[in-house]
Amino acid sequence: MSLTDWIVLGLTLSGIVIYGIWKSGKQQNIDQFLVGGRSMPWYTVGLSVMATQASAITFLSAPGQAFSDGMRFVQFYFGLPLAMIVLCITFVPIFSRLKVYTAYEFLEQRFDLKTRALTAFLFLIQRGLSTGITIYAPSIILSAILNINVVYTTLFIGGLVIFYTVYGGTKAVSYTQLMQMSIIFLGMFVAGVLVVHLLPAGVGFGKALHLAGKLGRMNVIDWKFDINNRYTVWSGLIGGFFLQLSYFGTDQSQVGRYLTGSSIGQSRLGLIMNGLIKIPMQFLILLIGVLVFVFYQFNQPPLFFNNYEVQQVKQSSYANEYNKLEKQYADAFEQKKLAANAYFNGNRSQTDLIAMKHADSVQTGIRSKAITIIKKTDSKSDATNDTNYVFLNFVTHNLPRGLIGLLIAIVFLASMGSTASALNSLASTTVVDIYKRIINPSGSDKTYLNVSRAATVFWGIVCIGMALYAGKMGNLLEAVNQLGSYIYGTILGVFVVAFYLKRIRGNAVFIAAVITEMIILWMGLTNQIAYLWLNAIGCISVIIISGLLNLVLPNKKTCEV
Repeated sequence: MSLTDWIVLGLTLSGIVIYGIWKSGKQQNIDQFLVGGRSMPWYTVGLSVMATQASAITFLSAPGQAFSDGMRFVQFYFGLPLAMIVLCITFVPIFSRLKVYTAYEFLEQRFDLKTRALTAFLFLIQRGLSTGITIYAPSIILSAILNINVVYTTLFIGGLVIFYTVYGGTKAVSYTQLMQMSIIFLGMFVAGVLVVHLLPAGVGFGKALHLAGKLGRMNVIDWKFDINNRYTVWSGLIGGFFLQLSYFGTDQSQVGRYLTGSSIGQSRLGLIMNGLIKIPMQFLILLIGVLVFVFYQFNQPPLFFNNYEVQQVKQSSYANEYNKLEKQYADAFEQKKLAANAYFNGNRSQTDLIAMKHADSVQTGIRSKAITIIKKTDSKSDATNDTNYVFLNFVTHNLPRGLIGLLIAIVFLASMGSTASALNSLASTTVVDIYKRIINPSGSDKTYLNVSRAATVFWGIVCIGMALYAGKMGNLLEAVNQLGSYIYGTILGVFVVAFYLKRIRGNAVFIAAVITEMIILWMGLTNQIAYLWLNAIGCISVIIISGLLNLVLPNKKTCEV
């Protein structure tokens, strides 16, 4: 990066942090530290909810996902608006009326302590693992820019986020996210415009989409019902609905965002705002990835986008072999470029299109050989997927000075927002559901505040440990949602029973949740079904099993809420 980019990056990040700390004020008790005194307006709630979900992974991995697989990932979000409606009707009023700090407090009032503890434990495991992935995403950026091992950048980013979260609390997180999302929207829009501007003369936005469609990247809608296909209309509407409902309704990282609302109405408006904006936002981010794909039909991409791994190969005994593959890759690209130019300058003949596809398949074969060499160079590496580096490579090599720094700042801002929310939620669940409830029920406000800060540090260290493993998980956007699908369905099932099936008792739902989670883990780890469906299966299984167990287990008085 140039000096200008470093200045833009530094000023943007420091300005956002200073603004958030200034707006947050001094934290005197856990009410201020964990839920910001329940004083936030609807637009702050909405943007905070959106920023918590839209981590650095969204802006780093989503364009790479579209580059390699097209637009079909947008179907993942089709169930989101329906989930927001259910949340506004059911979850928000109950959580607000009970004045809870975490979603799991409600479960003890409805069932018993062990059910509350189980769901809190499942959340801590899932959120701790997935937060590690969100820390890893910006570490990739520093690694690529500075050309050093991602382990060191992961430790640096993790430490920075821990300090920021411990000092500011949830109010600093919310105010910071308000500014972050404003900058993110502006930066991504400018990036999309510049991608189109960088295309060859005569290849505008419309022709770029036409070419992307011919090469299989404009696959937005898939109506075919296939239970093994990850992204279809049906998996998005059904599986996505259950995943989004569980994520926004039972995951403390999100519940903690709208618990900060100054009223039920403000919390509802914030969620509705998220439901209306999220799908168009994700569509546009994926579309940028598709446009980058078209750009690389006319401009040669690297053989492998992870520059650090490439440098390791070129310093090894496999350097000559890799260099030969780069030459072959360049030759195949020239054939594809000639066919692409002929396609647009001529009458868009099928012959030119076939030539483009053939050259593309040759390039894919050469890339496979290159990945094999990379694996030989570092047997511990799992660098079989470089989609997380596609957009980063495009930005750093093709955009003007200043804007590179801004777009990299956007990825950092997204990571800071989502990671800070996650660490705050992990701390609140640890303190409220475990420490305050079981270990020390009669502590002072100062004690709970100090323990909250200590819990934030603890979970930050755990998440850094997970981040160091995240490089082995392929595309980060898919990895974080797949991890969630292993647990969210079970937790959602417990909450559905709590809200709607008043006759089912604590013992029944607790046992049902344990059985269901074992089934879901088996199905997920053995790839029995596409992961989005695990959310629906988990939720429905808890409902059915708990209903059956309730008929045979000893009767015990339930608590109506």
